[in-house]
Amino acid sequence: MQIFQVSLDIPSKARGFHLITSDVVRSLPEISSIKTGICQVFIQHTSASLTINENADHTVRVDFETFFNKSVPENDPDYLHDYEGSDDMPAHLKSSLLGSSVTIPITDGKLNLGTWQGIYLCEHRDHGGSRHLIVTAWGL
Repeated sequence: MQIFQVSLDIPSKARGFHLITSDVVRSLPEISSIKTGICQVFIQHTSASLTINENADHTVRVDFETFFNKSVPENDPDYLHDYEGSDDMPAHLKSSLLGSSVTIPITDGKLNLGTWQGIYLCEHRDHGGSRHLIVTAWGL
């Protein structure tokens, strides 16, 4: 069993859904030595999240942003947690809905994503700043 881990910093991105698959792959070239295994990507933030979805048509990512903004609106007078602005609590809720990690099989030294799948960094803040991820891969 081999285990590899790296910290990956993603520069600040605009609010929205961003493909980061190539960043993850570049961050851990040791994945190529794993015949069969698992890769976990974990984000160390509570106002951004990760998910896997469509990697070809950018309008899917735009529609994700639209859906989440309608589902979890800003300026809700019932939110108590608003110390960092009107996007603060909605960002925490969106992050919890999507999750803080994704797990991808490794097969023959490569992430075994589907043809149309990619890893999204979901930035839920207007000014979230850089995001820190931990990428861990293990296997034989």
